[in-house]
Amino acid sequence: MNLAKVFVAGVMLIGSVGTAVAQDAAAGEDVFKKCKACHDIGEGAKNKVGPQLNGILGRKSGTVEGFNYSDANKAAGEKGLVWTEAELDKYLLDPRAYMPGNKMAFAGLKDEQDRKDLIAYIKKASK
Repeated sequence: MNLAKVFVAGVMLIGSVGTAVAQDAAAGEDVFKKCKACHDIGEGAKNKVGPQLNGILGRKSGTVEGFNYSDANKAAGEKGLVWTEAELDKYLLDPRAYMPGNKMAFAGLKDEQDRKDLIAYIKKASK
């Protein structure tokens, strides 16, 4: 009987860990409301205070046509920074610490789930 309880507890733990890091694009759309004042995404997206975000995943930093990036952002791209989910997650945690000298005035998203959900939304909305 005790072995069965341990097994069930283990299955529940594995399930809860998977849920904690799963991406939810619908929840990410809600998180994106914090970004909308400066960024646009989706069909017809345009540069605003920040660059439009279509196709950001897989794109070199500082390369959206027509956007005036900070020297720090352009230099990061010249050094080979490509926005992957992992890099974007680190940037979104604390943009100023990740890339000192960038223009983004956003303090960051401290909640890991919010960052994962936002990245899921960006992937979905930028297609």
